[in-house]
Order: sequence, then structure tokens, then C-alpha cells
Amino acid sequence: MNLALYGYGAPGHRQWIMVDCGVTFPGPDLPGVDLVLPDIGFLAKERKNLKGIIITHAHEDHYGALNDLWPGLNVPVYASPFTAGMLEAKRDYERSRTQIPITIFKQGDTINVGPFSVEAVGVNHSIPEPMSLVIRTPLGNVVHTGDWKIDHAPSLGPFTDEARFRAIGDEGVLALICDSTNAMRDGVSPSEKEVSESLTKIIQNAEGRVAITTFSSNVGRIRSIASAAAAAGREVLLLGSSMKRVCGVAGDLGLMEGLPSFIAEDEFGYIPRDKVVVILTGSQGEPRAALAKIARDEMRNIAFTAGDTVVFSSRAIPGNEKAINDIKNGLVEQGIHIVTDSEALVHVSGHPRRNELQQMYQWTRPQMLVPVHGEAAHLVAQGELGQQSGIKVVPRVRNGDMLRLAPGAPEVIDTAPHGRIFKDGGLIGDFEQMGIGDRRKLSFAGHVAVNVLLDARFDFAADPIIVPIGLPQFDDEGEDMNDTLYDAVLSAVESIPRARRKDLGTVQEAVRRAVRSMANEVWGKKPMVTVFINKV
Repeated sequence: MNLALYGYGAPGHRQWIMVDCGVTFPGPDLPGVDLVLPDIGFLAKERKNLKGIIITHAHEDHYGALNDLWPGLNVPVYASPFTAGMLEAKRDYERSRTQIPITIFKQGDTINVGPFSVEAVGVNHSIPEPMSLVIRTPLGNVVHTGDWKIDHAPSLGPFTDEARFRAIGDEGVLALICDSTNAMRDGVSPSEKEVSESLTKIIQNAEGRVAITTFSSNVGRIRSIASAAAAAGREVLLLGSSMKRVCGVAGDLGLMEGLPSFIAEDEFGYIPRDKVVVILTGSQGEPRAALAKIARDEMRNIAFTAGDTVVFSSRAIPGNEKAINDIKNGLVEQGIHIVTDSEALVHVSGHPRRNELQQMYQWTRPQMLVPVHGEAAHLVAQGELGQQSGIKVVPRVRNGDMLRLAPGAPEVIDTAPHGRIFKDGGLIGDFEQMGIGDRRKLSFAGHVAVNVLLDARFDFAADPIIVPIGLPQFDDEGEDMNDTLYDAVLSAVESIPRARRKDLGTVQEAVRRAVRSMANEVWGKKPMVTVFINKV
């Protein structure tokens, strides 16, 4: 969920640019939430001073919140042709009414945004057209790396521009704001060429169908797979809406040239098993993705059989391990052979390992290093590596910290309001506004609705109605839970003197407490309870 603000000027007269505007995805602790967005409440007062938004590349954690948050900002957006195409395709897919005017900004371009001059420098990553940014100011130059790696044999460019980074280093770099994702991994990342060669061998040696799941945005990997399939005399089928959407944008920009056409789903059943490769979504265990549906045997035109091979050409994002294992188990039950990166070189990260980070330090020679993009362990690991590599100044920053880079010694001078907001259906709000806390309680202990009708004498005018949702059907003695809770409601009302029953609020609270207490006594959990008291 990457979002950075760079400001220049004195307090009260500071102008800002935003770099990236990403999302993250909810875990089971956020029931019902569709997306997690950055809270940009800090910009509510600074909106008039925000001069532009620059998107480094089209991964969800860097651009996924733009459609939802831009209407409240309404400032110029700068992005590469591929990123602009992905934004448009995303808008159409989500049926969003947001029309974001994009100014095309790509490798080699320089733009002036407020007090900043910003240059795009080409880097290699697992998506088309990623860029690092050189942000020039009168007080010094800042290099914001974005996501990057060094790959001397990528399946899809660009190369990380060593010559340009060296020239920028000669010019002078005040601060390097650097990707930390792989800062705990030694050495250098394998090349995409090596992954392509490994996938080619797997496809050529497979006896049945081969299905390869990968991140849909990794166009270079998709090209590698399609080329390997063609070399093995196999045709390729794309499965999954996001996979088709990305390849559609890539095709429009000429990034899929030289590859045979993909086949349609209704052709799948007519092609011999040893003549097809399927590239599909679902590498992270997403329950509605194509691979999950195949593991559950729920796809109309597509099914795998014993002896087929499924390759996970991806890494497991932390938190997704159980969902991925569930899919693997479903495939294994069907007799399908599974290949992961622990058994063969079928995936390589798009982020720099320690030797690559040191290369960037040598090229740019920054006065200070600011580790970003990673968990605390990754940030600390890169900070230590930078100091070991001779960078003396490594400020410690975390979400919300406002770091003064210049003039003077770098220092955290303030903390901006920050946090998370949530997209739930068509609405966006914070934790309380979206009722997420109550949903957690519901998922843990259920809910009981009670309706009590009293007559003119404040006695029961009819039997109470009890509707439990998510509670056990029977208590520990085998009694119907409804009957147990029914008795608790009767006792609660009858224990209140008739004169005091005139206060319906008192009756309501007594019934609520009695139902929760009884449920806790026989079950060990306290459900949420809603009580309606009416008098006729």
C-alpha cells in the first residue's frame, strides 16, 4: 500500500507531490472488506498545495487506490502508457464513473510539478514500464527507486539504467529512498531468462496438460510461457479476467508482438492434452480465481485430469499460504502434479537482493539512505546494509513520519495523520464507519434477535419470538438452544415488578443481559443481542 508525499517549502507554504497511491488486500480479520486504502486525511487541509500525483508502475500496491481516492484530490496524474491503459481497463471493469485525465510520463522524460523537477529513469521489474524517479529541488536531489531489480537478461524490458544512475550519482544525490522488500536475501536475483529456460523444460517434458499460474501483471513471464509453449508445439489458453485484461492492454501497446494468438475457452476440449498450456490466475489462492474453480471442479468448459501439471510461477504473499495450500490439496486429490519454486526455478522476484542494493548505492552514492517498502525487519536490514556499505546517515522512518531531508541534518519533525480506510461494496470509510468491529463480533459469537410484546398490564401479550443466527442448535445437555434462551427471556421479564415494566428500556436491557448470560453459561460465548420491546 505504497504512498509517499514529498514537500518543499516552509510550513504553511509547502507544496507537495504524491508518488504512488496503492491498496492492500484484507485478511480474515476484516470480514466483508473488499480493499484496504491509505487514509489521506492529512491532505484534507493540504489539498490546494498538492500539485500532482506520479505513479511509478501499475501494480495494485502502487496504483490500485487511485480510482477511489483521486476524486477527492482532483490534481494532475502522471503515468506511463501501460499504467494509463491499466487504469482505463480497471475503470471499465469496475464500472467506475471516475474519469482520471492522465499525462503520459515515461522513461527519459522530465516534468516540472510545482517546485519539483522530476525525471523518470527506467528500471526492471515484474511489469511493463516501471520507473524510478529523480526528484530535483534547490536543496538537493532525491532518488525514489520505486520497485526495481537488476536483470541483465529480462524477457521484457527495460533494463535498469546503470549509466543514468551513475550520471545522477555524479550530479549528487541527497537521499536514496529505496525498496527494501528483499533486503534480507543475499546475492542477486536470478534472471528472468533462467526462469524461462526452466519453464521451457517443464513444458517440454510434461506428458499431459500444463497449467501455469502467475501474477497477471507479469507480462514478461506471460511472454516467456507463451514462447516456451510455442517451442514445444503447444497452444496457449488464457484464463481469468485480470489475466485477459492485462494482456489486452499489453497487446494494444505492442508488447505481445511475435506470439501466436491465444485460443478460446470453447476450443480447450478439442485439443490433445499434450498440445495445450493454460496461463491462469489464482496464484495467491483467491477463491474466485480460475485456478481455485478448477481445483473445485467448478469451471464449465475447463477441467484437468490425473497426470496434468500445474506450475505455481509465483511466490506466496504472506497471509495467503493457507488459501494456496487448499488449492494445491484440491489439485492433488485430482491426481494433478504440482511444481513450485521450491522444486524448480519457476519464479524470480522483481525486487533487489542485497548485492543489487549495494550496486545502487555505488551508482548513486547518496548522502543518506531512507529504507521504505517492506516490513520492519526489511527496513532495518536495509538500513544496516547501507551503513555497512559506507552510507553514514540512515534515518529511521515509519508510516506517518514527516522526515526533513534538508536543510540541516535529517530529522523526523512531525507525524502526519495516517492509517487505513476500507472499501466495502460501493462505500468507503474507516473501521467504525464501516461496522467492521461488529462484523468481527458476529463472526465470533453470532447474533440473537428477541421480540417481546407486552399488553396493557405489562404482561406478555404473546410468546416472545427468538431468532438466533450463528449459535449452536443445542446446549450442553442436548436441549434446544431456542428453548433455553426462551426461558431466559421469560425469567428476565417476570423478575421485574409490573410497575417497573412501564420503563420499556429497563425491560429491554434486562432481556438483553439475560440472553447473553444464558448463552455464555451453556455455550461459553456471548452473542450480540438485539431486543425489541413493544406494548399494545
